[in-house]
Amino acid sequence: MGQKVHPTIFRIGIIRGWDGVWFANKNGFRSQLKEDVEIRDLLRVLLKDALVARIEIERSRQEIRLVIHCAKPGIIIGRGGAGIEDLTKKLKKKFFRGRRVKMSVDVKEIQKASLSSQVIAQQIAADIEKRMPFRRVMKMAIERSLKAGALGVKITISGRLNGSDIARRETIAQGKIPLHNLRSDIDFASVAARTIWGAIGVKVWINRGEVFET
Repeated sequence: MGQKVHPTIFRIGIIRGWDGVWFANKNGFRSQLKEDVEIRDLLRVLLKDALVARIEIERSRQEIRLVIHCAKPGIIIGRGGAGIEDLTKKLKKKFFRGRRVKMSVDVKEIQKASLSSQVIAQQIAADIEKRMPFRRVMKMAIERSLKAGALGVKITISGRLNGSDIARRETIAQGKIPLHNLRSDIDFASVAARTIWGAIGVKVWINRGEVFET
């Protein structure tokens, strides 16, 4: 019986850090954690076209800072920074209404988007929603990642592929994906593609090499 461990969680404290940087007492931890999850979910919906890879949330007393790592920062920033101002207003209105909270939003561009599993998974999901052949989409994504410098890529999609009556799972892998080696920087993401036949799950593993200094 296989025991699955999330590759990112497995490496936290060794070669990875936390995406949420804050401390809370016993009473406030639950509400702040829920707030973080809801903020990330909303931002992924609002900024779908920007291909968001990671969202860091830093909290201090009466202050919150968001760092959005994405492939297309221009879509978020907008003309003269107007996009960030609108985004800050929406977040304050939804999550911090009636509270005096100072919020800042920073946007950082990913240097190599093809080495981000979240970006690759979102691109595959978008192509599947456009009814492109799933095998061709998977092979193209693997080629992009390997060309960008990945040592190995594995992609698994599951669901009613191409509208078939019976759901199934298809996997394509190339290179090496050492899941037990904690030095290996394995980037993992899971995204759902919403089609007229139902949800199709997309999972991506990318081996970005070994990390010896953190």
